[in-house]
Amino acid sequence: MSDVQEATNQLLHVNLHENQRDTHVTESVPRSESEHLRVTIGATVPTGFEQAAADEVHLLRSVDNLFVVVQELKDYQFKETKEKVLKDFEELAGKLPWSDPLKVWKINTSFKKKKTKRKKLNQNLSKEKIDNGRDKREERDVKKELSNNSLDSHILDYYEKPAIKEEISTLVGDVLASCKNETEESLKEDTDPEVLKFRVTCNRAGEKHCFSSNEAARDFGGAVQDHFKWKADMTNFDVEVLLNIHDNEVIVGIALTEESLHRRNITHFGPTTLRSTLAYGMLRLCSPQPSDIIVDPMCGTGAIPIEGATEWSNCFHIAGDNNPLAVNRAANNISSLLTRSQIKEGKLSWGLPIDAIQWDICNLPLRTGSVDIIVTDMPFGKRMGSKKRNWNLYPACLWEMGRICKPGTGRAALLTQDKKCFTKALSGMEHVWRKVHTVWVNIGGLHAAVYLLNRTPLAFVHPSGQDKEELLSAKND
Repeated sequence: MSDVQEATNQLLHVNLHENQRDTHVTESVPRSESEHLRVTIGATVPTGFEQAAADEVHLLRSVDNLFVVVQELKDYQFKETKEKVLKDFEELAGKLPWSDPLKVWKINTSFKKKKTKRKKLNQNLSKEKIDNGRDKREERDVKKELSNNSLDSHILDYYEKPAIKEEISTLVGDVLASCKNETEESLKEDTDPEVLKFRVTCNRAGEKHCFSSNEAARDFGGAVQDHFKWKADMTNFDVEVLLNIHDNEVIVGIALTEESLHRRNITHFGPTTLRSTLAYGMLRLCSPQPSDIIVDPMCGTGAIPIEGATEWSNCFHIAGDNNPLAVNRAANNISSLLTRSQIKEGKLSWGLPIDAIQWDICNLPLRTGSVDIIVTDMPFGKRMGSKKRNWNLYPACLWEMGRICKPGTGRAALLTQDKKCFTKALSGMEHVWRKVHTVWVNIGGLHAAVYLLNRTPLAFVHPSGQDKEELLSAKND
């Protein structure tokens, strides 16, 4: 669980306000037995998956960013000229109710700092214990057959060698000293606070605005600086003030996440790496069940199967791609995730329920009817592949996916921006696939769609004649 997730879970009495573009959560933070601090937490999520984020609001797997709302102005009246609009933004900064949102920001920041210090302390403590254990085991007489369990070795060392007791006492002393230093630092921060550094980020959507995002951020930020006497810093900032403008709606907030949560599992990026939050939403559409076999036949960097392996560990996930570079990136991301998991848990892991393989999408090395779920990001024909090639590739892909998917129970969630080509290909596969639902999403400004399909009960018949020739031509294109 991330620092932001744990900080958010400290907030009580959740009341979800649905039917809003951003997911908003009203929270109460304990101040005293008789007084409560009530704020609204906003969340940015992938377009089309707002309800999914609302359903799993405490897990935050569908959420890109979190912020505490300072004020929401649903029907903001913009003036007719740019100068007047920007002047209104300047005046708005001094009228906003900043007090409670800033207290929530402070709670969140304090919690993350303390957890970071604890994490570093625990890692150093674990490392020293492991190093001490190794040194002592090398000096020991190994004539006796002892258990290979490292915990047993520590226990035997403790009782058989008094020197270990002194080392453990020293470690405990270091921990206490560290806690004391941490307390002193906290008191110093309270008694001698530094001037905060900040920046304003403006996110604007709509065609009827006479100003740019940079102009709004500049003038509003200047007014915020005058109001709080903070220092402006675009990179090394403490507070990020958000000015979100969508048509006639204006929301001012304070960011709670330092970077988007969609980067949580990926360390090796490719030209078209999918957001982990969107990958989660696509997987969730298919309702994975224990022991399901889930395949991404065009995995790229492995964002979908890696998200699946972390969230649905009782399933088995297969990541495949025809590009060796993509398979290598996916394997590296799997390895990085496993390493981070071992460091976090402080022990060796048996691994993740996932494997990566290079293959041909039109001739998958999987048995007919052996896969429960297929989730993949199909080539849009822009950064990868081409629109022309998709006209041959999409029918071949749908045919091969239909072959490996279990009749009657299999399902698929397929993302594409080439909607015309996909619709045409699907129309020729109605005996194999049935469209259940379409989720419209925004991918880097591109209007794309996630198609949720169910596998029909019809048993797969291997292609022959003209169909086989079409498949071969798509394969060799």
